[in-house]
Amino acid sequence: MRNFVIAIVVLGIALALACRLLLPDGLVVKGPVLNSITGRSIEAPKPEVVEHRFAVAPGFRVELFAEGVQNARLLRFSPGGSLIVSQPRLGRLLKLSGDGDGDGRSDGRQILLDSLDRPHGFDFADGFLYVAEGGAIARVAVEESGPDSLRTSGAPIRIVEGIPEGQNHWTRTLRIGPDGLIYLTVGSSCNVCLEEDPRRAAMIRYAIDGSGEEIYAAGLRNSVGFDWRPGTRELYATDNGRDLLGDDVPPCELNRIERGGFYGWPYAHGMNQVDPDFGEGQPARIAGSIPPVHAFGAHQAPLGITFLRHARSQSAELQSAEPQAADPRDTALVALHGSWNRSRLSGYKVVALEWNADGTIRESDFLTGFQVGDDVIGRPVDVTEGPDGAIYVSDDYAAAIYRITRTDASQVPTSLILGGNTPRAVADPLAEYTGEARAVLVARGAELFAARACAGCHVEGLAEPGVVVKPLENLGARYTLKSLASFLRTPQPPMPVVDLPEADRLALAAHLFDRELDRQFDPEKETDESATP
Repeated sequence: MRNFVIAIVVLGIALALACRLLLPDGLVVKGPVLNSITGRSIEAPKPEVVEHRFAVAPGFRVELFAEGVQNARLLRFSPGGSLIVSQPRLGRLLKLSGDGDGDGRSDGRQILLDSLDRPHGFDFADGFLYVAEGGAIARVAVEESGPDSLRTSGAPIRIVEGIPEGQNHWTRTLRIGPDGLIYLTVGSSCNVCLEEDPRRAAMIRYAIDGSGEEIYAAGLRNSVGFDWRPGTRELYATDNGRDLLGDDVPPCELNRIERGGFYGWPYAHGMNQVDPDFGEGQPARIAGSIPPVHAFGAHQAPLGITFLRHARSQSAELQSAEPQAADPRDTALVALHGSWNRSRLSGYKVVALEWNADGTIRESDFLTGFQVGDDVIGRPVDVTEGPDGAIYVSDDYAAAIYRITRTDASQVPTSLILGGNTPRAVADPLAEYTGEARAVLVARGAELFAARACAGCHVEGLAEPGVVVKPLENLGARYTLKSLASFLRTPQPPMPVVDLPEADRLALAAHLFDRELDRQFDPEKETDESATP
């Protein structure tokens, strides 16, 4: 084994040197190249280094949550609140225990699944864990009664096989969509080329049992991260631009994914710019390609993306100061893995993207310090949000998981920070309903709230054993009546879909807003007695 490791390292060095000799003039190889080639990692920074070198958005603090997590890639919380991280080069999924003793660190770890084929993306649905392997999708039953209790039941079964594997981009990302279907991204086999298999450089969709394979979107060179914007069915995916065109060309991309959409690669990049290798003579393909909705810097390698869904993850400092700023939930965090194909390193941070009401997207730094000059001590891979609103970042170079929480100074109610840093009251979300019409709507919603036992997950004192309570708070700062009703139809797991007619979903949303308005006038109103109609 030792000789094998030495051989891999020597091979990596030889490849790096060859790249330096063979690349065109003006191009260089910089940064932790061996990390990309072999998965080589370094030791996680000491707590004092994290404290003094890392910078996070005002109102937040960052700590080292777990170290020694080799090849830490994608993150996901189980429905019961267990944090899982994939380690594809080790062939396993790892479960990290929470911080039970209050020291800011994970209390331990346990292998959840082992002996898999390069497991990368994974997700949970209906009592099963779905895992994207190098050339397959596997499914295994899971059981849990609360945080840190997750365990598998039986052996994984491959429900999809024959996915094109290996070569340049071998990781596979998997998510279960709001529609209950499996979404899978498969990167290109090369830097830039014409693929023989149309499933390469594409997003594929399957039924939950693995049947019905469909190429959902194409022309995506390497989309490692994707997520759905809360309260909508809008799907956004990061994409890594091609190499070897210089320091600043092409940009990496954020794309809004549409069914049947084509996103340009290998014929075009950026705002439908002609690719010098394959774009000539392809005007129709280029004209028909969908440009990105946001451009990252060239070679920054955006990977994981997650929209913030928990009210307490929000901070006034994360909201745009522009007057047209949108719903505070319209914030996504993106991990920039960092460049190798630039004379000056770029990326190596987590950025916040904020959706404005006019459709524009504003990018700002959220977590920095992984790279200072040519000194790189980490490469962010993925970002996820915990049940308590804490934010977790994986780092496959430092073999670490970081945890970001709000500081006491940032505990500003979300309802007071809409539209920037100037507090203002939230408008009545039920203003269009008055008198008897309003009373009838709210009463119907109260009946539905009770019939569906919503208090069992959302009201302190009435929660079922083992359930992590998700308080229904600050709804007026995040939704309109219609957008909340829409969210109930396509919620973020583990919340179940509210399978009701639109009129009933509007009524349930109205009841939730009415409860919140009551608490604004009487903060003590949310008691056990007030939880039921």
